[in-house]
Amino acid sequence: MTNLRFTTLTGGQVELDDQVVADLQAAVRGPILTADSPDYDQVRQVWNKMIDRRPALIVRCTGTTDVVTAVSFCCQNNILLAVRGGGHGVAGNAICDGGLMLDLSLMKGVYVDTKKRTARAQGGATWGDLDHETQLHGLATPGGVVSTTGIAGLTLGGGYGWLRRKHGLSCDNLVSVEIVTADGQVLTASERENEDLFWAIRGGGGNFGVVTSFEYQLHRVGPVVNFVGAMYPIEKTTEILPAWRDYIAQAPPEFSGNCMFWTIPEVPIFPPEAHRRGVIILAGVHSGPLDEGTAFVQPLREMAEPVLDLSGQLPYAVVQSMFDWISPKGEVYHYWKSLHLNEINEEVIAIVAEQVQDRPAEHTLFDIWPMGGAVSQVPADATAMGDRSAPYTLVFNTSWHDPAVSDKCIEWTRRFYERVQPYSPGSSYLNFPGFMEEEGLVEKAYGRNYARLAAIKAKYDPGNLFRLNQNIQPA
Repeated sequence: MTNLRFTTLTGGQVELDDQVVADLQAAVRGPILTADSPDYDQVRQVWNKMIDRRPALIVRCTGTTDVVTAVSFCCQNNILLAVRGGGHGVAGNAICDGGLMLDLSLMKGVYVDTKKRTARAQGGATWGDLDHETQLHGLATPGGVVSTTGIAGLTLGGGYGWLRRKHGLSCDNLVSVEIVTADGQVLTASERENEDLFWAIRGGGGNFGVVTSFEYQLHRVGPVVNFVGAMYPIEKTTEILPAWRDYIAQAPPEFSGNCMFWTIPEVPIFPPEAHRRGVIILAGVHSGPLDEGTAFVQPLREMAEPVLDLSGQLPYAVVQSMFDWISPKGEVYHYWKSLHLNEINEEVIAIVAEQVQDRPAEHTLFDIWPMGGAVSQVPADATAMGDRSAPYTLVFNTSWHDPAVSDKCIEWTRRFYERVQPYSPGSSYLNFPGFMEEEGLVEKAYGRNYARLAAIKAKYDPGNLFRLNQNIQPA
């Protein structure tokens, strides 16, 4: 091994003797990869194909001790640190150029306590890993809608999913975490220990340390739920969207649904006559009694003549993985943003109808997420997430396969985003932050909670070691 050059926290370069790196390898159980390692390129890859960065070193942690060792190594040598859980973060903060990538993806253990109805999962687990173990007992906690998403990034940023209106966000269901802070300490954070830190991580992202395990409250869910997936012609947006809005307004908390705009791809799972049809999809999950769910979703299936209807009673774990195939790892370019919305009025409907029919790539998906229920019942100062009173969140899942249209896709997203700004409180959901290029994005998202977060950041990470995230500057 030759000496390695690292990017420092101040943006400079430092060269470390190969013995220093050899000592690091001797101190950790997991493998250490450099650019010369056979599986370096495979391990450094994240989901967003737009992200192509080359860390000087990848430490593949197998447990908490490896995490402590890697964090201490970066502190002692002033090295830029990126933390990877599932690698789904669209901004690519899980990887850095020239620094150290701390990879948790080997840490996937999940342990269920059926008596307490809790589950403890390691920081590298995905929602598929967690659901696989909890559904054995007919239990679940609110997670994402793609099973390959890491539990860490989604939970620390909030956590939208199919159970949100009944059971809240992923972060609302945290019981405790084990976290490695910038000084190498291993702390437990809960309502009874390090309460300030526990408050901050519930929506505050990866700003405060590396969470090595998450303990969640579980709920009775499934194993079979009612899924609605009615697809109507996108040309009927001005007719379907207000009807959906009005029907969803009186939905029970057991139902969490989305309104999506998409183009049906030319793949065998869809009939040829539906290929390349632009559609408005009324999707959602009713997690309550099956007969009640069937009755509730039926009107959503009858709002017009459908192009396709994928509705039915399905295992919850199957629903959780239904969208996995749309964005395979490292094969699709992504630029995702979000914005909270005050209402869906005539002006918003007109903007949406125009924009969705002018999507720059067929793979692009635009979502409207109704909130309310358990989500909005949490006070703004109860967790770092801040104000939850907005009834909708717009999610611009702009995705494409051809790099030649990248600029066009990004410009379309930003234009759409700007057009709906007048109907928004100005805040957003930071798990979909674009490339973090928008000035004031983080401050607007946290609102009055930002000052408290900055003070807690200064307490646990005064040097801003954990900066590759939706970053909060230490007060």
